[in-house]
Amino acid sequence: QVQLVESGGGSVQAGGSLRLSCAVSGNDVRNYCMGWFRQTPGKSREGVAGAYFGVRGSYTYYANSVKGRFSFSQDATKNTLYLQMNSLKPEDTAMYYCAAKTWARCGDTWYMAAEYNDWGQGTQVTVSS
Repeated sequence: QVQLVESGGGSVQAGGSLRLSCAVSGNDVRNYCMGWFRQTPGKSREGVAGAYFGVRGSYTYYANSVKGRFSFSQDATKNTLYLQMNSLKPEDTAMYYCAAKTWARCGDTWYMAAEYNDWGQGTQVTVSS
C-alpha cells in the first residue's frame, strides 16, 4: 500500500500547460504500475496515462485523446511522478487523480480504474477557451 498526494492543478487558457505531481510514500514507486485518471461530474474515471518505471524497464501508455500532448515521467530520487500536460483543451477540464496498482498488472489494462488499489485525493484542472 502507498499514499499518494497530487498537486499542480490550476486554471489555464486553452493551449497552455500544466505539470501535475504525484508524491508517493509508503513504498518505492518503482514497485508499482502508476496511472493518471480524470473525472468530471456524472462520469466515470477515465484513464489518461499509465506507466511502469522500474527494474524491469520503463513503459508508458496514453489515452488517444492525450497522446502527443501529455507526458508521464518519474523522479525516482524523490519518489514522485509527473504528468506534463501541453496544448491543453477545454475538454481536458477535470479532477485528476494519481493511482497505483501492482506492477504485474500494467500493460493492456493500465486504463482500468477498478484494478487500482491506492488513490490520491485529486487535483483540479480547469482549461478555459
